Amino acid sequence: MIGFLSEGGADKDNPLSGQSLWQTLTLCEDTFASGGLLQKALGLTHRPQQEAMARAVAAALMSDTSLLFEAGTGVGKSLAYLIPGILMACVSKRPLVVSTHTIALQQQLLQKDIPLCRALFEKTPALREFAEFKTALLMGRANYLCTTRLGRAIETKHELFPSHEQDELLRIVEWAGTTQTGLLEELNPPPSPEIWDWVNADSNVCTPKRCGCDACFYQRARAQAAAAHVRIVNHSLLFALIGAGAGPQGEQRGILFPDDRVVLDEAHLVPDVATEFFGEHLSSHGIDRALRQLYNPHTKRGLFKRVGTSRDCDDVARLLALSQHFFEAVRAEHLSKRECVRLYAPEWGPTELLGPLGTLANRVGMLISSANNENDADELRDWRERLLGMRSTLESTLFLAERDRVHWLELSGKQKTVVHIHTAPVDVAPYLRRSLFHRQTSAVLTSATLSSGDGMEHFKTRIGADGQESQSEQSPFDYEKNLRVFIAEDAPLPDGDKAAAIDRAFLADNIRHCALAVKGGTLALFTSHQDLRAVADLLAEDFATHKRPLLVQGRDYSRPELVKRFAACGNGLLLGTDSFWTGIDVPGPALSQVIVTRLPFDNPSDPLLEARCEWVRDCGGNPFADITLPEALLKFRQGIGRLIRKETDQGTLTLLDARILKKPYGGQFLAALPKHEYAAFTKATRAQVFKPLEAAGDL
Repeated sequence: MIGFLSEGGADKDNPLSGQSLWQTLTLCEDTFASGGLLQKALGLTHRPQQEAMARAVAAALMSDTSLLFEAGTGVGKSLAYLIPGILMACVSKRPLVVSTHTIALQQQLLQKDIPLCRALFEKTPALREFAEFKTALLMGRANYLCTTRLGRAIETKHELFPSHEQDELLRIVEWAGTTQTGLLEELNPPPSPEIWDWVNADSNVCTPKRCGCDACFYQRARAQAAAAHVRIVNHSLLFALIGAGAGPQGEQRGILFPDDRVVLDEAHLVPDVATEFFGEHLSSHGIDRALRQLYNPHTKRGLFKRVGTSRDCDDVARLLALSQHFFEAVRAEHLSKRECVRLYAPEWGPTELLGPLGTLANRVGMLISSANNENDADELRDWRERLLGMRSTLESTLFLAERDRVHWLELSGKQKTVVHIHTAPVDVAPYLRRSLFHRQTSAVLTSATLSSGDGMEHFKTRIGADGQESQSEQSPFDYEKNLRVFIAEDAPLPDGDKAAAIDRAFLADNIRHCALAVKGGTLALFTSHQDLRAVADLLAEDFATHKRPLLVQGRDYSRPELVKRFAACGNGLLLGTDSFWTGIDVPGPALSQVIVTRLPFDNPSDPLLEARCEWVRDCGGNPFADITLPEALLKFRQGIGRLIRKETDQGTLTLLDARILKKPYGGQFLAALPKHEYAAFTKATRAQVFKPLEAAGDL
């Protein structure tokens, strides 16, 4: 997964003069100035906020310093970092890495913003020499088909796969002859994970020596990345690689590649993503699936049928049974009443898996030396690493070996039968400080929402960016003209489980009224999956009667498909939680209203939040003021930011949580609204409050 990261650094044979850097900075200024190159070449409107951001980004990149920049919706932040970044990358021969969280933003960069940059360069004599800049999209190795491994899987299909899976393998072979990228996302329907594990590029088998660029999709992507000025990744890959020890080591400059510069867009999500990838994770399903690839007692197939003995197969079968017994015991002991439980004391579960996992890893090591060919030997090396990794993760979590981490168990799956073991750092700031801000290069973090009540100080502390430069530019949109804000002042205050039914009936009644009042679409944001499902049931009949689409997270479609269908239908109601508070971009009437059902405070019983609050309290801080409130404000700003996505958008923001009016902290949420004027309503007055707007045609 990390083999190519040593390539593509600075060109040591072409040292850059200070004069060249200053000329590049001047070009950036000329591009974004009023009446500048962007306006002349592309006819784009001059935005002072975009110009300010481009100047700040260019200065940070040139000086190898870091920058946090909050750019409100409509500032045009993508061009504000891409144009300076591309110019600097071409002149200095140092790659620009752009990291995003969502696929939607990656597609926007590749299909819209980067082509705009190229068009600007081609049409502008002063920039024409930059028009041939190269771009590459990097995915994790497991996303690519490896033709060498595919060939090996075909040769040994009878030993590895039952007949129905062999048919699936042949479908992949047919697809391999037509695909241009070999990326898993292009194969529809997607193959089973068990099949894909045997043919993807995440293996020691897939090397430049065995897999040339002409035949192997991953090696081709690797070569393109090494030659690219701009390399686009997602946050998950970025932190997975950093967490695995990839990238420049020691005092060598760079974050992901030698001598690179990095821009992290959608940076408000960086702390959560980094926490996940600097932690560890193990699941009952993952171990079971891995062991069945070595040998599946049910199908009598697996790698050991080719390279092992009957005794090896029997050992795997016994380990499978032992693993199932272990996780059943853990589920019965800890997860019979709750789906998520924090672990406080070491040896919370039996240690019976540790010895057999280690023994199996040693046996795989012995088989490496007796393998018939180098491909088999490399497959076995992969398995030895995986088994040792499983054992190491299980051992460290069983004994709570790392005291600066929180450990917890969780159930997942439709039947809630899959047991997950998690560990994560309580404070991710030291990890991010080392990997982003102490690398002698520039890390630019940008988002529409980085600040809360105290500016960016909370976010800076969270990511270890204390002392780093920060700037903010507000959205150029006219919210006073284009936004209406309503607050339900009769909303029942949260009062535990007894009030849940009343709360849900209240939410359903108001969502029904408000969503049916607008001609366009409505996005209702929840903080609880249980509330969402209950409200969806209460609304289903009414929306079917009115022939208005009702789209519900977690039911029929994936998140991207839900957003796609919501945008297409134009007048639907989409109920979402968690990830729907951020990254949804549906401009125009298809999203005419956002309803916030509850202020987005995180669940206080969440193990990671609980541990962070304890840590803050032990340090003399106030958990609510220092963690809970600032993070709720950030998420709140993200949620309401789904509404106005372009200059001509108009919309309605409806808040169904009276705490914003009745609690002392409510003023901070009111201050976070892009428009401070609002109309309060109750069930008795809402018809009168909404009616004037209906008459005016605004709803």
